[in-house]
Amino acid sequence: MNSQESADFFAISDTDKEEIFAELEELENIGALNHKPELDVFYKRVGDLKALCLHICHDCNLSCDYCFAGGGNYHTANDYMSLEVGKKAIDFLIANSGIKRNLEVDFFGGEPLLNMQVVKDIVAYARVREKEANKKFLFTMTTNCLMLNKENIDYLNEEMDNVVLSIDGRKAVHNAVRHAKNGKDVYDYILQNALDFKAVRGDKRYYVRGTFTGKNLDFAEDIFALNDLGFDQISVEPVVLPEDHKLAIPEDALERICEEYDKLAEGYMERRKGEKWFNFFHFMLDLEHGPCVNKRLTGCGAGTEYLAVSPLGDLYPCHQFVGEKDYYVGNVFEGIKHQEVREKFSKLTVLCKENGKVCGYVKSGLSKKNLATFQLGNLVKIDAWSRVDDNMLSLNVELITPHAVNFISSQKKLTALSCFCTLS
Repeated sequence: MNSQESADFFAISDTDKEEIFAELEELENIGALNHKPELDVFYKRVGDLKALCLHICHDCNLSCDYCFAGGGNYHTANDYMSLEVGKKAIDFLIANSGIKRNLEVDFFGGEPLLNMQVVKDIVAYARVREKEANKKFLFTMTTNCLMLNKENIDYLNEEMDNVVLSIDGRKAVHNAVRHAKNGKDVYDYILQNALDFKAVRGDKRYYVRGTFTGKNLDFAEDIFALNDLGFDQISVEPVVLPEDHKLAIPEDALERICEEYDKLAEGYMERRKGEKWFNFFHFMLDLEHGPCVNKRLTGCGAGTEYLAVSPLGDLYPCHQFVGEKDYYVGNVFEGIKHQEVREKFSKLTVLCKENGKVCGYVKSGLSKKNLATFQLGNLVKIDAWSRVDDNMLSLNVELITPHAVNFISSQKKLTALSCFCTLS
């Protein structure tokens, strides 16, 4: 520990220290911490697919300052997916799904509502094909809500298994980074559309998805603001940008962000006791019924059981790789042409990291934003699981190194001991 960490540690009361060490000892006793790995090598099977992300259009009606997709077109032409490509994508997924019955299709962009008629036609085609092939399609859409009118609301509510509504929290935070193409602020309009959707959604799945940047490290306030507005399913993620970007999260912000997650956890528990109950996406895993070994070691299924489809039908490991020739997998017309790309993803696991083998709570996904965990060691995605009262929570921190895992005390006051895992 450095001098500041030592000072923080010795500032903890003896009673709290005993409590913390008792919990760490319990984790060791059950084999969840400092446990000798039972696996030295783990490869995810590259076989049947269960999901496709359809880039229904490479165009957007917003201009977001942190957009990883180059304003929605992924640094390519403003292509729109045709019904022909969409049908081929559905056929491709069925043909490559093996015995899997439940198949998932995500409508993504850009802004998918810009190509809404093709979305409807693809869904209609899939409903016919699922009966013929004895499959069941589950559809999801991510939208910025700008075109979420009554007609679209009614359709999405009827046909989508899940709908993701993109809002960044407080009005000033949202308007600072998410603008209409003409530069105007559209928060009020987007918010009303999102609330209109929630009003008809009932108990069906949806969530509001926001992004926090280096400019709003007090992101817990954005989460609480969304809850105060009436949303009860919320996810807010850290932005991933080049280090020199004006909105990038700096390395020295780690401690501040850990403190903010603690603040969020405290407010989360209080709100769940009363009328402002809500779910926060990264607090929804538990220790007793958490992800299987496969999921814990490999994270997402990018490249193995999940692929993204460009508007022209090209296949990539996930939506964040679309348009990058080194990660081209094939196309929906000719099938898989570069199986070696998928094989590469199957071998990228936590066990690839020497020190990652000793931490039972480190899980890394394989999306573009944390692929560098394995290749460069400069980004990591960490899930710190903790027991709070009788609820099991998962504290997800996705940051630039150094990496901290917080084990949180189960008493009335949250007491965090930061255990630094050197993964790079």
